[in-house]
Amino acid sequence: MGNHQLHILCLGLNHQSASVALREQLAFSPHCLEASLARLGCGNDSCLNDISELVILSTCNRVELYAASTRVCFDTLEAFLSETQHIPLAEISSHLYYLQGEDAVQHLLNVAAGLDSVVLGEPQILGQVTDAYSAARRHGTAGKLLSRLFQTAIQAGKRARTETAISHNATSVASVAVKLISESVSDLTSAKVMVLGAGEMAELSVEALRKRGVTQIIVVNRTLPRAQELAQRWNGQSAALEMLLELLPDMDIVITSTGAPHTIIQASMVSKAMEERSHSPMVFMDIAVPRDVDSAVSQIPGVYLFDIDTLSEKLENALAQRAAEIPRVEKILAEERTCFMDYLATLDLVPLIVEMRQRADAIRRAELEKAIRRIPDLSPDTQQHIDGLTKSIVNKILHSPTIRLRQEANGPNAVDYADVARGLFGLDQGI
Repeated sequence: MGNHQLHILCLGLNHQSASVALREQLAFSPHCLEASLARLGCGNDSCLNDISELVILSTCNRVELYAASTRVCFDTLEAFLSETQHIPLAEISSHLYYLQGEDAVQHLLNVAAGLDSVVLGEPQILGQVTDAYSAARRHGTAGKLLSRLFQTAIQAGKRARTETAISHNATSVASVAVKLISESVSDLTSAKVMVLGAGEMAELSVEALRKRGVTQIIVVNRTLPRAQELAQRWNGQSAALEMLLELLPDMDIVITSTGAPHTIIQASMVSKAMEERSHSPMVFMDIAVPRDVDSAVSQIPGVYLFDIDTLSEKLENALAQRAAEIPRVEKILAEERTCFMDYLATLDLVPLIVEMRQRADAIRRAELEKAIRRIPDLSPDTQQHIDGLTKSIVNKILHSPTIRLRQEANGPNAVDYADVARGLFGLDQGI
C-alpha cells in the first residue's frame, strides 16, 4: 500500500495460540470493551495517535484488535492490549499473531465463516463479529475502511452459512445425543429425565436438554451429596442409587454416565418398568465407558438405546460433512476478499488520479499566466481560447495514464502502478 494509505492490522490470540487461562485474562468485559473504544473515539489518547480506526473482537476463544493505521504500529496495539488488561507484554507476546493487509483481511473472513473456530462452522461467531463492529460504530472507531472490511466479513459469513452446509449437523457428543433423543421423544418439554451418574458428558447433555425446554430432571448417584449438588445446579431433584428401580417406570429419558465397572441397568429391570408404563417409549442414552446399560435393552419394544459408539459415529459423520464443505466456503471467501481488495486498490488510486490532474492543471495555469504577461495585447476571447487549448492538451496527455490507472485499480499490481505514477509525476514533491 502506498505511504499515503491506511494499513489494515490484526493483533490477536486464539484457542490455537493461547491457553484458556490466558484467554480469560485478556478477554474484554462489556464495560472494558466500551471504555477502550471510548478512549480512541474521543481522540484524546496520545498513545493511540497512529490508529485511525479500531474494532475489538473478544470471545471466549479469541481476543483480536483490528486497526486501520497510518503506519504498521503493532507496538502501539501491543501496548494498548497490555495496558488495558493489566498484563505485562512479556507474558503475552509469544502467544500473539501479527497480521497485516490481505492476511488480516483473509483471517477476519475465516473467523466470520467459522473456519477458525474450535468447532468448524459454529454459528455464534458471526453474531460476535457483528456485535464487535456495532460497538465500534457506536463509539465512532469504525471508519470507512474497517466498516467496509467488517461488512464484507459479515456478508461472507452469512453466505457461507446459507450457500453451504458448513453449519449443518450437530457437532458435539452432547448435541448429537440430544438430537437423537428429540427424534425419539415427541414432547421433550414435558419429558421426565433421569441422569444416572454425574460425569461431564451427562452435564453437557443436560445443559443441551435444558436449552430445548426440559425442566423435570432427577439426578441419581451412588453418593447422595454429589447428586444433590448437581440437581441443585439444574434446579432438579436428587435420589440415591437404591431408588433406581422404583423411579425407572416414571422416566421418559435416562442418561447414564457412571464410572461403574459393569452394567447397572439390566434388560429385566427395563422390561418390568415398561409394563408399568403402558408401553409409552423410553430412551436410554448410555455415554459411559464401560457401558452402564445392558445391550439387550434395545430388544425391548418401545425402548431406544443409544451408546457412545452410536454418538461418536454420528459425530464423526457430522464433522466430516462439515469438513467437506470447506472448499465451497473458501471459494465464497475468495470472492469476497477479491471484492474488498479491489475496493482497497481503488481507494489507493482514485486520490492519485485526482492529485495527478490537479498538479498538471496547476502547471498549466502557472505557464499560461506567464505567457499572457509576455503578450499583454491579447483580447479576452483569445485568452479564453488559449486557456481552452491548454486544458485540451493537458487532458489529451493525461488521458492514457488516467485510463490505465483506472484499469489497474482492480488489478494485482495497483500499488506498484500508484508508486510509479507518483514518482513519474513528481507527486511526492511540491509544485
